[in-house]
Amino acid sequence: MNFMAIIKSLDELLYEVLSWLIFYPITLWRTLTRPLQMMDYSDRELGQTEEQQYTDTLSPPLFLLVSLLVSHGLELALIGDSPLIASKRGLAALVTDDTSLLMLRLVVFGVFPLMFAARMVRLQKHGLTRQTLRRPFYAQCYAVAPFALVFSVGSTLGQVHPMWAQIAGLVLQALALIAFGLVQARWFAQHLKRSFLRGFGYATLAMIESLFLLALTTPFLT
Repeated sequence: MNFMAIIKSLDELLYEVLSWLIFYPITLWRTLTRPLQMMDYSDRELGQTEEQQYTDTLSPPLFLLVSLLVSHGLELALIGDSPLIASKRGLAALVTDDTSLLMLRLVVFGVFPLMFAARMVRLQKHGLTRQTLRRPFYAQCYAVAPFALVFSVGSTLGQVHPMWAQIAGLVLQALALIAFGLVQARWFAQHLKRSFLRGFGYATLAMIESLFLLALTTPFLT
């Protein structure tokens, strides 16, 4: 690769990263205020050519990653390094720095879109393949990212010494779980054309499957 090609690559990378400053807040606001519409939007975008996909938002997996980066930045600002970095128990022994901690959290929160998408594919009887899983997985990333952000911020506040901050952290986590559950129930009900109660049941089963998989792979929900 010649020098000009390197400069061009850096130029494109810089533009892409800086554009997140605009498109991340836009994507976050839309997913917070219109989560189901954003999940439908994700389905439609995957039908476009690669160059035309997600031109006015962040792509769902990237949105999830940046959300975890934001929550991690707030954690560093409020409490410093996570206690998990110093821990040497279980999979925590693999976490030696902020990068590995972020990757672990990405895997943990990535389990939720994976398992919810897999349950949807099974219920729709489409056959579980990489192709059939991709569309609901991307849609689920839009639902999981705000949940991961708010839940992680709540977890960080729970480690701050003032009692009011710890209470606020618990409230945030409770609200995140409730909102996440409602969105998932409506998503299942809408796509399967069933009642909200049935949708809530499907969402509950998907949550249990997600937590079961996490329990098998890591004892840490960070």
